[in-house]
Amino acid sequence: MVAVLVLTFVLIRAVKTQEGDSAVSFTQCSDGYKLDRGQCKDVNECETISEACKGDMRCINHNGGYLCLPRTAALVLANGPSNPTYSLPSSTYSETSLVYCPAPGFGTTSLPPSLASTDTDECTSGIHQCNPSQICINTEGGYSCSCTEGYWLVEGQCMDIDECRHGYCQQLCANIAGSYSCQCNTGFILNPDGRSCQDLDECAGEDSCSQQCINTYGSFLCRCDTGYELTSEGTVCEDINECSFSEFLCQFQCVNEPGTFFCICPPGFTILCHYIDECENGNHTCTAEQDCFNTQGGFKCLDRVKCQDPYIQLNENRCMCHGENPGCSEQPFTILYKHMGIVSGRSVPADIFQMQATTRYPGAYYIFQIKSGNEGREFYMRQTGPVSATLVMTRPIQGPREVVLDLEMVTVNTVINFRGSSVIRLTLFVSDFTF
Repeated sequence: MVAVLVLTFVLIRAVKTQEGDSAVSFTQCSDGYKLDRGQCKDVNECETISEACKGDMRCINHNGGYLCLPRTAALVLANGPSNPTYSLPSSTYSETSLVYCPAPGFGTTSLPPSLASTDTDECTSGIHQCNPSQICINTEGGYSCSCTEGYWLVEGQCMDIDECRHGYCQQLCANIAGSYSCQCNTGFILNPDGRSCQDLDECAGEDSCSQQCINTYGSFLCRCDTGYELTSEGTVCEDINECSFSEFLCQFQCVNEPGTFFCICPPGFTILCHYIDECENGNHTCTAEQDCFNTQGGFKCLDRVKCQDPYIQLNENRCMCHGENPGCSEQPFTILYKHMGIVSGRSVPADIFQMQATTRYPGAYYIFQIKSGNEGREFYMRQTGPVSATLVMTRPIQGPREVVLDLEMVTVNTVINFRGSSVIRLTLFVSDFTF
């Protein structure tokens, strides 16, 4: 690049002053002069006026006034139209016309009487040297190149300001040419200032949680009422089926309801599934010729014991076959009738009945066994002492069901060579229920 030096010349023709060779008395001087020892002398406004010229202009004094010229301007003293000389004005000149040859940015005009100049708008005329990324700003006698908002001047070029690097946004920032855009994280909303974020109260909405909503900073939590639990979605509460947790939650039947559950009992049981003794409170249907026997959840009407020949009735539940009767030689000596209620599906092994001899004879010993009724092998007799044994249930029995067992006690006496037996006829009423 070749630097070009541009000089602006000002052509000043000689003007006559109010000073003369002969002694003349003056009482008043025109503007730009002052009376000194009887003579009107030029006032140097460049010295007497503070900041006579503004900005980058320089002040040039001349007779009766001053000029404000660009610093690149030069003065030309013209003694005639074809004989210019380059010097500052002397105190007297023979011509009266001043011509101002301006620097770039000013038009040509005659200075006196107004000493005025006309500014050229380089920005609108297109004679400026701002590059396309800049904007042109016209000034008096020139122009300047600047950048729009969002850009800054770097080595003569307008470069985009990355506002995101300077923390213009509180949370999320997206830089765009000449500007930026702020956004907020999930759970926050943008404040009216367009830069900062504030917490969003999700609980203020209608669809945040199906039951209880707890607002937190930048988020929220859902809680469920008693008897409900959150689904995997985290906002919807669904009923907890308490009845599915355990079969032992209720004794008989568990009924699930939204947010809760309740237990029901079958007929014949209280609200807590304690069986009702219908035989005791008289709430049964047995006749006067029958005996009422209470069971778990119900009752049985039993016909009274009637002994069959060759047995004779000893009391209400015992029959005896006398040894003197030939028909009793192969029969048990006594039959005792007993009844018992048990629950369905009872856990095993379980001791359910005990049997023992009431009289012990010298030299005798006793054998306990199940004589009949144990075809399914749900029971066995465990001898617990010389004169006693226990009936053990080895397999759970599902009700309702009636099981009749003849439990035999055999008496053996080797001293007198005796063998006899007694039977307990045990009837088991297995309930419908497990409690």
